Amino acid sequence: MKERGHIEQLWREEKYHVLLHSQQSYQMIRNALKTDLSLHQVQQMIDDALLIEPSIGSVCNAFDHMWGYLKKCANEEERQQSKLLKADFINGKIDTQTLLDFLAELANKYDVQYLLQSRVLNTKRKR
Repeated sequence: MKERGHIEQLWREEKYHVLLHSQQSYQMIRNALKTDLSLHQVQQMIDDALLIEPSIGSVCNAFDHMWGYLKKCANEEERQQSKLLKADFINGKIDTQTLLDFLAELANKYDVQYLLQSRVLNTKRKR
């Protein structure tokens, strides 16, 4: 695979992980990918973004983006659970990992490969 292919694969795997930490970093990297960057440069930008402490807003934004791939196949109970979990997260009753575990469970259940390839759903973390 050529370097550009590796860069695209890396971004596909890490984009929601970055978005979870910082929408600003996500946008910056997306725009930078339109230029001629090395794999090392992209990895460094991702690593820097992952050092940013996620905010409630950034976690909710990433959750909403990933939920967009699941809401069409989810049943009514899962849709309601999604709303409750998000509200519980905003109110500090559950942590980030609980939201991600819910998304990972549904991505597996409905075989949503795009999400299953994302490292954010395969990494354990705390809020």
